[in-house]
Amino acid sequence: MKRYFIYSIVWITGIATLASCSLVRDPLEAYSDVTEGVNEAGEYVAFKDKAAVLSHRQSMYDQIRDRQEHWYLDLLLVGDAHADNAYAGTTGAEVLPFENNSIEGSNSVLGRDWGRYMEDVARANKLIVYVDSVDDNSLTTAERTLYKAEAKIFRALVYFDMVRLWGDVPLITTVARDITSENIGEVYESYFPMQSTEKEVYEQIQQDLLEALPHAPANNAQDKTRFSKSVARALLAKIYAEKPLRDYNKVIQYADELAADGFALEQDYSNLFGMNAGNTDAKMRNTSESILEGQFFAGNGNWVTWMFGRDLTNYNSNFTWAKWVTPSRDLINAFQQEGDQVRLNQSVVYYQTTWSNYYPASNYPFIYKLRSAVNSIIKYRYADILLLKAEALIQRDSPDLTAAAAIIDQVRARVNLAPLPAATRGNRAALLDALLKERRLELAFEGQRWFDLVRLDRVEPVMNAVYAKDSGRRAQVYPFTNYSYRLPIPQSILDQNPNLKQNLGY
Repeated sequence: MKRYFIYSIVWITGIATLASCSLVRDPLEAYSDVTEGVNEAGEYVAFKDKAAVLSHRQSMYDQIRDRQEHWYLDLLLVGDAHADNAYAGTTGAEVLPFENNSIEGSNSVLGRDWGRYMEDVARANKLIVYVDSVDDNSLTTAERTLYKAEAKIFRALVYFDMVRLWGDVPLITTVARDITSENIGEVYESYFPMQSTEKEVYEQIQQDLLEALPHAPANNAQDKTRFSKSVARALLAKIYAEKPLRDYNKVIQYADELAADGFALEQDYSNLFGMNAGNTDAKMRNTSESILEGQFFAGNGNWVTWMFGRDLTNYNSNFTWAKWVTPSRDLINAFQQEGDQVRLNQSVVYYQTTWSNYYPASNYPFIYKLRSAVNSIIKYRYADILLLKAEALIQRDSPDLTAAAAIIDQVRARVNLAPLPAATRGNRAALLDALLKERRLELAFEGQRWFDLVRLDRVEPVMNAVYAKDSGRRAQVYPFTNYSYRLPIPQSILDQNPNLKQNLGY
């Protein structure tokens, strides 16, 4: 067996997991946790049996619950603090640039996220590529097809986050072979890939979702943690609203299919984020509105709540340091001007603190949508898709303003707000503005605001104006331009892969 060349690459696990051993020097006689992946002939085996497949599949699902930094914590930093909904919260050098628009490729948050996303891609790829070759007759054809569908949905949601952050990213759908002295030229591109265009990435997401849709599990009203057909439909609605694949009729189609799957707005908005009367458990899980969520229970709670405020199941725990993503005055004013007390009360809470970075310590606001270690993190919910349908009805070539206004009114009625005025309902531009504001209030602190501004080309007018009208926001370092729609590729990744190019403007 040839000695492998091992490359010390931080993000290499995003492409393949390299293992180095010499069977001559370190003889291995049987499968174990250590020997998994190599048979007696020294050949690579991804999964030795069905149990190994199921373990890997579970590890994929565990990412939604256990690895929250990149797909939740940092997306709130981008989606809300890099937009006008929030301030950075803490003054740390890795966080503040999202508020004052001074993000550079050296930012450690972006470096962490890139690596984590690529690890997720590798995890999905391994299941997609190898599940059909597992030599275990107890693993049925139907099960193999199901598991591949779930992995394709997972890969699609990972790439959807990546492409919205960075635009052109490496598109990896295979598992790279180990590097030997004989094949290094052949496999080099697998380890040092070039970026695919944003459109190509969206096309792969589309392909994964359409291929997965017939075989994925159906929506289970009692378990919203699965990569189901409904998750695929929600993602399809979202990608068709984006510029590279924009098709407003398909946004409407998949939103309607979600309604047919049984999704609807929760009658009580507090069911989504609230707790029981004793603050010992989440008020509800698996609501009619939740499409995909990570669930947490006593004993295996969610640590991310420490980053945003108080854990109401352990009130004083980890409340001695400034929290990330502090609600902005501009957003709080938007709630108040709209008379939107219901969503304000579910989104923002005030506590006394020992710090005063943005507000007086005696009355300091915090995110309230994740208020304990046992609340679910909702990745996708129906209100988002329903409002995207309204957006599509406004924006398509033959707009239906009446139907769009009816959807916005439905969302408003749930939180006791009056219908839109007639002047707004009949004016396309005014109705689009109302839609954008409604999404802001409905989806505050769910990581959506920045991406709404990008999708609708509102970054420059909104963000370059907010610093002057929001007295609490840190001074703007750089103006927002057309280059701001993408974030910088982490410099550490550029240093490791000479085939990658930095996004323009950084």
